[in-house]
Amino acid sequence: MTEDKNRHPEEQILQEGDPDTTGHTWDGIKEFNNPLPRWWLWTFYGCIVWGIGYTVLYPAWPLVEGATPGILGFSTRTEVAEEIDRFDAMNADIRQRITEVDLTEINATANPDLYNYAIQGGAATFATWCSQCHGSGAAGVQASGYPNLLDDDWLWGGTIEEIHYTISHGIRNEDDPDARYSEMTAFEGLLSDEEIAQVVQYVRNISGQEHDAELAAAGEEVFLYNCAACHTDEGTGDQFLGAPNLTDAIWLYGGSEEAIEHTVRYARFGVMPTWSEDATEAGRLSEAEVRSVAVYVHSLGGGQ
Repeated sequence: MTEDKNRHPEEQILQEGDPDTTGHTWDGIKEFNNPLPRWWLWTFYGCIVWGIGYTVLYPAWPLVEGATPGILGFSTRTEVAEEIDRFDAMNADIRQRITEVDLTEINATANPDLYNYAIQGGAATFATWCSQCHGSGAAGVQASGYPNLLDDDWLWGGTIEEIHYTISHGIRNEDDPDARYSEMTAFEGLLSDEEIAQVVQYVRNISGQEHDAELAAAGEEVFLYNCAACHTDEGTGDQFLGAPNLTDAIWLYGGSEEAIEHTVRYARFGVMPTWSEDATEAGRLSEAEVRSVAVYVHSLGGGQ
């Protein structure tokens, strides 16, 4: 028998019973024409039919504004809104009780069920609206001036009523005339560079930090003349005015020489928005939510 000279030396030799080929050959390998299983084909066709039906019945194809609504008019947003309304209706009574009872009575002893609801609801509200500035754990961000809500150092008071007022009206915002307000003088141009250096060292001294003793001694007079009116002669601050205590280790913008000097020269003017929708149209939270957040923040350990 003579060998076919036109055949590739490693070309696949078909055996009896092999299926037909597609005619495609690569490197001597021939492609069998094996049809797909019937069950796979019918599943594939079924998926196509299902996909077409889905795009007709439900929102699917994006348009310039929105998407095709589908003939069933289904909307996940509507479902979520209905679920929210359902739970609001379920909790309507307890939310009403929270707005009516005295804030000091929302505690684990007097009203355990009310207190538990306030804590859980307040934690959820805090995570949604407050954690962006105060952190998820409420420890604040010192360098940015967001206060730590876990300690017992409060600029405007840490009782539950005072916390409620701060949340309701905010601080130094332009939306609420009842917002807490104080403004520190920027001493750039009012004090010389030498006087600023002296008062910085004095503040470092009364806060128990490393300091230049000679400059700090001279800075006491500068402090008493320019700063004591708000921070008191001892530097312990005034909660009513929102003037911080300068004698402890808690700092809103940092206690380094650079941070203190920046504060003395240019002052600080942190702003907190108003949250209560009852206080102003700019508010975002209902009275029940504001009270729940106040209870939650007060429970974190720093409330007075």
